[in-house]
Amino acid sequence: MISKYRAQFNGSFSEKKYNSFIKMLESGFTNIPFRVAETPVFIPSELQKKLIEAGEEIIKLIKQPNFKELTKDAVPLNWNVPNENDHPHFLTFDFGICKDANGSLVPKLIEMQGFPSLYGFQSEMARVYKELYELPPILTPFFNGLNEESYISLFKKVVLGKYAPHEAALMDIDAPNQKTAIDFLVTQKYLGIRILSLTDIFKEGNALFYMEDGKKIQLKRIYNRLIFDEIGDKTALFEQCFDPRSEIDIEWITHPNWFYRISKYTMPFLKSEFVPETHFLNTLSEIPSDLENYVLKPLFSFAGMGVIIDVTKEDIAEIKDPKNWILQRKVVYEPVIESPDGGVKAEIRLMYLWADGEEPQLCINLARLSRGKMIGVRYNKDFDWVGGTVGLMEG
Repeated sequence: MISKYRAQFNGSFSEKKYNSFIKMLESGFTNIPFRVAETPVFIPSELQKKLIEAGEEIIKLIKQPNFKELTKDAVPLNWNVPNENDHPHFLTFDFGICKDANGSLVPKLIEMQGFPSLYGFQSEMARVYKELYELPPILTPFFNGLNEESYISLFKKVVLGKYAPHEAALMDIDAPNQKTAIDFLVTQKYLGIRILSLTDIFKEGNALFYMEDGKKIQLKRIYNRLIFDEIGDKTALFEQCFDPRSEIDIEWITHPNWFYRISKYTMPFLKSEFVPETHFLNTLSEIPSDLENYVLKPLFSFAGMGVIIDVTKEDIAEIKDPKNWILQRKVVYEPVIESPDGGVKAEIRLMYLWADGEEPQLCINLARLSRGKMIGVRYNKDFDWVGGTVGLMEG
């Protein structure tokens, strides 16, 4: 979107370079099972300012004293975890890049989460893009004057707190085989923490432990990457390890309840030029006459699962649990990224870190490129110049 960098990048691009880029990105870590885009996004300063403003408006809502009351019904009763803290340690906000009536680029909120994203991988990806393509040093993926060193320092502070690396672990259901395993490995490189599957951890009394070199080591903090949706039908696993919903002596980074509180559930409470009109389905007094301009989304799903793009009145009538759905005005993405064979749509994810006792800080970003109906893997099969990437800005 910054034309001089786009022209330079496209002029020097080749498939051979792209293949070298992927090899460099994987080197020392693991194969990447998801698609990484051919190009970074070059974010112009005016769009950057709007993204920052949009994020600040959302955080203002999250910091309201009554936010937990507003979202008290967001956490499913059967997945409510005790000892919830005052704020999430991670915030991620996804914005589709659109154009307003004046033809200016404007971000529109698509999704939000109080849950970690690829906080390790994005920094590594930006470094490899810049190195391989010899991009100018002024370009950065970081906000607020951060660089790679200060960013990793803050990331470490958030995840470790006062504890040693061996007292913290990144946890997922089957960590080595997750699609995001490369992010886990980069995070381990940055922070020195362990990577554990759920069943690597066991409980004695209220304490949690793992084994290493024949020694029992107590965990004090869990960098939680486990999404409960993925284990809803696998709770028998808890008999082999521990039930996250039980009383345990652990600090969650971040507490699992924030995954639900800060999600699509939050969007109807936001009123902003950067947020599309959104309603809980059960609060609608009448169905909009221009239903073709709306999309129907389940509250508790991820990666676009269950979304109905071309909504009909019949679709709405068939919903058995309308309190768990939202109706949202469609966002029209603008194909703003110039590829060698046409425009590509983009989405930018703002990624915040929120250390204990401090304010949330916008740190880095993630971008996704799409030629399909939606941003997401299954909507972009067989396309090139699509997939995950990072936004670079003039710092």
